[in-house]
Amino acid sequence: MHDTLAGWLTQDEEGYHFLYAADYLNSVNPEPISHTLPLSNNPYTSNVLFPFFDGLIPEGWLLDIAEKNWKLNPRDRMGLLLACCKDCIGAVSVHPLNDENE
Repeated sequence: MHDTLAGWLTQDEEGYHFLYAADYLNSVNPEPISHTLPLSNNPYTSNVLFPFFDGLIPEGWLLDIAEKNWKLNPRDRMGLLLACCKDCIGAVSVHPLNDENE
């Protein structure tokens, strides 16, 4: 959120999970990433990708180009999110977790 780590979005066999980072929650004037994901110390869980994140994925011809160029499955919403949303319009971007972030 505005180039600050706000939290982690994960996917496992139980669904999708979003958890705000403690440092972000304790920062000066933290903002929720979405009205549907208000600030909380508790994780959010859903069987489907949270609508806020799903809405970041491109649609139409732009999605077609991404699917073909990166050979992505249109049903793999997390894969699409990670491939297409590193530099989104707006305050939120999505980056894969790597050894530097852990």
